Amino acid sequence: MNRPEMRAAIAAHDFGSVFRLARDEARISYSKIAAACDMKPERVGLLARGGGSVTTFDKVVTIADALRIPGHLLGLAPRWWETGQPLPLAERAAAGATGGGDAVDRRDFVRATAGTGLAVGLSGLQPLGTAGRVSHGLPEKLRQRTARLRRLDDILGGGDTFRVYVGEYQATKGILREASYTEETGRELLSVLAEQAQQAGWAAFDSGKQTEARSLYEASHTAARKAGDQSLAANALAFLAYQRSDGDRKAGVDIATRSCRTAGPETPSTVRALLHERCAWAHALTGDAGQTEAALSSAQQALGENRDEVQPDWSSWVDETELLIMTGRCWTELGRPLRAVPALERALQGYDDTHARDKSLYLTWLAEAYLSAGEVEESARVIGRALDLSSGVASVRPRQRITPALSRLSGYRAVSAVADVLEQAGA
Repeated sequence: MNRPEMRAAIAAHDFGSVFRLARDEARISYSKIAAACDMKPERVGLLARGGGSVTTFDKVVTIADALRIPGHLLGLAPRWWETGQPLPLAERAAAGATGGGDAVDRRDFVRATAGTGLAVGLSGLQPLGTAGRVSHGLPEKLRQRTARLRRLDDILGGGDTFRVYVGEYQATKGILREASYTEETGRELLSVLAEQAQQAGWAAFDSGKQTEARSLYEASHTAARKAGDQSLAANALAFLAYQRSDGDRKAGVDIATRSCRTAGPETPSTVRALLHERCAWAHALTGDAGQTEAALSSAQQALGENRDEVQPDWSSWVDETELLIMTGRCWTELGRPLRAVPALERALQGYDDTHARDKSLYLTWLAEAYLSAGEVEESARVIGRALDLSSGVASVRPRQRITPALSRLSGYRAVSAVADVLEQAGA
C-alpha cells in the first residue's frame, strides 16, 4: 500500500488500476482477483483495461476486504480485519474464499450450512427442472452458481459436498430433458452439465465413491463433446486418468496423453497447465522420469503464456503454487527427495490451513520425501501436522495417505518424534 500509484488509484476508486498493479507487482492473476472479489473474470479484465467502474457500496466493501485495502483509503470505517475483531456471522459465508476471518470459524460455519441454508440460498436463481421455454441467459446463471458452489470445495471434503453438487447436475439434466430452448442455448446447457458432472465426480472421488466418480466423469466427457467444448472434454479425460492411475497405471498414462491431445489451440493456459501436470503425475506413477519432467515443463510453459486471457473458473486455481506441489509430488513418487522437498516446502510455506484437506494431503508427500532422505524426525513432524489438519475433514484421501506413512514410520519407534506421532494417531 506504500506505492504512490496504488494509493492514488485506491483513493480515486480506480479499481482497474488496482487490479493491474496487484497482478504486475504481487503476481495475483485476474482469475484469482475475480474469485476473491466475487466478480466475473471478464469484468475484472474490462476494469483493468480502463472500461467501466465500480460504484456500488457492497462491491467496494467486497473488494476492500478481498484485497485488504484499509477502510480509510476508501472512505470506509475500519474493517473487521484491521481492528482484530472476529468477522460478523452474517459476513462469514461471503468471506469463505477470500481468506477473511478466523480459519477454524470459517470452516465450521461453511460445513454447518453446506447441506441446508447455503444450498437453499444458492438455489434462488430460477426454478430448475421444470418444463417451459428456457431463456438464453439461464446457462450463464447456472455457470455462475456452479462457480459459487465450487468455493465449498476449498474448505470442505467430498463427503460434505457430493449431495449438493450431484443435485445441481441432476437439475440441469432435467432442464435439458424437459424444457425447450434454442440450439445455441442447448449447447451452453450441455457445457454447464459437463462442468457440473466433473464437480460432482470430484466430490464422489474425494469421498470414496469411485464407481459414481467414474460414471460422472464419463457423462461429463459425453456432454462436453456434444457441446463442442474441447476444454471440458479434455479435462473429463484428465479426471478419468487421475482416477485410473490409482489402479491401471498404463491406462492412466494413455488417457492423460489423450486429454492433452484433445485440447484445442484456443484452450486457456490454466487448462493446458492442468492437463499437462496430470499427465506428469500419470508418468511419475509408472516411474518414467523423462516423460514426467517433459510434462511438468509443458505445464510451466502453459502457465507463462497469455496472462491476460480469460480463464474458466474451474481451472483458475491452477497457478505456480499448484505446479510446485505437483512437481514435489511427482519427484517424491520417483524417489528423488532432493528435488521433491524444496518444491513442496516452498509451496506449503504460505498455504492456508483453511484448505485443510488439500494441505494435509500435500504434507504426506513432504513427509514421504523426508523419510526417503533419511530425515525421520522431520517426516514424523510433518505427518503429525497432517493428522491435525485432516481431523474432521469429510474426505477419504488424507487417511489413505497418512495410514501407510504411519506404517513406514513405525519401524523407527525408538525415535521420540516417531513415538509421539504414533501415539497421536492412536489417540
